[in-house]
Order: sequence, then structure tokens, then C-alpha cells
Amino acid sequence: MGHDFFQLVSVHKLRESALAFPLVGKESCPLESIPGRVLAEDFYADCDWPMRSRSCMDGFALRAADSFGAGEFSPAYVDIAFECRIDSPPEQDIQPGQCARIVTGGILPSSADSVVMFEQTREIGDGCLEIRRPVAPGENIMLRAEDAAEGDILLGQGTRIGFRESGLLAAFGGHNCRVYRRPRVGIISTGDEIIPVHEKPSPGLVRDVNLYALAAQVRDCGGEPRLYGAVRDEYHLLKEAVQRAIEENDAVLISGGSSVGVRDLTIKVLEDLPGSRILAHGVALSPGKPTILSDISGTAVWGLPGQVSSVQVVMLVLVEPFLRHIGGESDPLWSFEKRLYPAVLGRNTPSAPGREDYVRVSLEAGDGESVAWPVTGKSGLLRTMSNAWGMIRIPAESEGLIKGEKVKVFPFRVV
Repeated sequence: MGHDFFQLVSVHKLRESALAFPLVGKESCPLESIPGRVLAEDFYADCDWPMRSRSCMDGFALRAADSFGAGEFSPAYVDIAFECRIDSPPEQDIQPGQCARIVTGGILPSSADSVVMFEQTREIGDGCLEIRRPVAPGENIMLRAEDAAEGDILLGQGTRIGFRESGLLAAFGGHNCRVYRRPRVGIISTGDEIIPVHEKPSPGLVRDVNLYALAAQVRDCGGEPRLYGAVRDEYHLLKEAVQRAIEENDAVLISGGSSVGVRDLTIKVLEDLPGSRILAHGVALSPGKPTILSDISGTAVWGLPGQVSSVQVVMLVLVEPFLRHIGGESDPLWSFEKRLYPAVLGRNTPSAPGREDYVRVSLEAGDGESVAWPVTGKSGLLRTMSNAWGMIRIPAESEGLIKGEKVKVFPFRVV
């Protein structure tokens, strides 16, 4: 097979191919280790919550009707019958004209339907309470099963667990849950010019930036990176490294060598591996055109550009949603499509039709709205990424965007 680019596929088409790969396996995980993992099955409420109606405030539980008409100058009066415990239901009930002292979280007597806050009352005489503000039925209380009823689905399969979800799991007994494994992702750098990061480069040599940047991006979307180091531009060395990485991982990322030059060996290696199927060699994306996606006997192997900013854009646009997908997330494109930040464009920004163009931008406060300013620089320059707050997308059918046009910025960090 020749090494010219195949007919360029669209970003949408390549995403469709990537999101067709199977999910990783499942395992059990204790609650203390679950943050960052993805649920492999629905999680159900094991009881009503609250199990009984409870107070939201320190105050007095009563029948709301006994407070109707109360005011600063015409208070209502009720008798304090008893005090509610926080750790068990009251053993008695209140009658009309009575109330019970209660703390936040305390269980209401069955005939009480509201709580008047402590600061809206005054105790007078022997066990008499003066109420200076009326309360409505249901005020300042949590009703039984108001949060959840036994059997409700609280978290769906495919939910990534954060601090909010961890609290919900704890409240409903989720001490050990079935989750998807973290995708194991092998990362290989290629190039005769690549040296380890601890060595000082001489002219013509560069430290291995992509190995560590890719590892960080893999971790950001829940994967487990495994670093295979830099491989020289020799066919048999690269083929051996890729074969090993495929055997040991759920996906493989190869940085560099994905284009069509004489030293670009990635496509040749991937074509020659047993069970190989090249799904794309070239995508209508800038930066990132020389991207490869191959299916090697069910394992996705990505050939990525070697230029630092190009490979990071491809990771954000294509590979991160793929990793979230095989890691079990029900909405893997959330990370890319649903955290966009509105802004206006600071200056005219041209683009070549026929490709999706991702332009790095800085962000600054404007007159009532944020302004996105394109960060200029060639794709090989490191600081075009580090100086940018995020990036904007110019559609493939567009010749560019106009100053003042409303845009959506994809932030490099979640906002």
C-alpha cells in the first residue's frame, strides 16, 4: 500500500470510528478508591432518604395551623410538650396547641408538619412558647423520601465519580461498587532526535516532551498511562515496541512518524501488524492532519503528530473522547462539547475551508463579556499551548471568523 494520505476523513467520521471500540473490563472498587472511576452498573437507593421526616433547623416542631396569624405584635402561644432526639423517633406525639423542641436533623413527631426556627420564638413562663411568625405546612422540614425513595436509580451506569457522587454513594451504602477498569494506555515516542528529559540537548536534538504531556492527558480522562520511551526511526525497533504495547494495553498512542515522509514509519508498521485494519490516515483537522487510527485485532492504535501543539490538540479533540468511551463514560463527548465557555473574538481569524481549524486563544475580561484573542505561532512552538487559555473551533465549511463574533472557547482546564 502506498504511503500517501488516504482520502481525509472528517473529525465527525473519525470520532464515530473511535467510539465503536469496545469498553474495557469491570472490577469491584472500595468507596475510598472510587473517585475518578466510572460506574459499571446503576446504583440504587437502598432505603428512603430521609427515612422519616426530619427538621432542617434548630427550633420547635408543631402543627402549622397553631402558628397561623402569629406576628410580632400578636404572637401565638403553644405548650412545649417534650424534646425530640436526633438519633431515634419520638415515642410520643404532639396534640393541637403543643410543640416539641427539636434540633437540625431531629425526627419529627408524626403529627407535626412544620418547624418554627428558634430565633422566631421566645420561651415564656413554665413550658410555654411564644411564636412571632407563622410557618406553612412543610416549612423547615425534609419529608420522608424527599431526597430519594428506596429503589430509585441515584447514579447511572457510565457516571464518572467525583466528590458529589462519592457523598451520594456513602449515604446509600455504596461501600463497594462495580466500576470499569482504568484504560491502560501505552505511549511511545519516535524519532532519532528524541532524548530523555534528564539529558541536555545539543542542536538538532529535543527532549521527549510528548511522552509526558500525553501521559498527563491520559490521566486527566481517567486512563492509566504506561510509558515505553522513545524509539529510534528504525522499522524493526518500532514494530517490536508497538507489538509489546498492544499486548500489554487497551490502547496505544504513538507520537511522531505518522506523516508521509521517508522517516515516517508508523503507517508502515501498523499496516504490517497481524490483524491490522487502518481506519484513517489523515483527518480534516488543523493542527493534526497526519493522524492515524488503526484497529489491531480489536485494540485501537493511534498514530499522532510529532509537533507538540498538534499532538495535544488531537488528544483533546479525538483521543480524549475515545479514552472516556472505552473507560465506560456514558457521555464521552462531554469533556469536549459541554464545557464550552462563551466569549467574543478579539480580531479577524482566517481559516482554510475543508478542515476543522482549532485556534488557540487567550482570554481576557471585556466590557461585560470575555474576549478571546488568538495566540499566534507555528505548531512546533511550545508556548502557543502554555500561553493559551483554551481554543476555539472554526467549522470546516467556514473561511474564518470575524472580530466581535460570538465564539465558544474550549478551556484546557475544566471551569
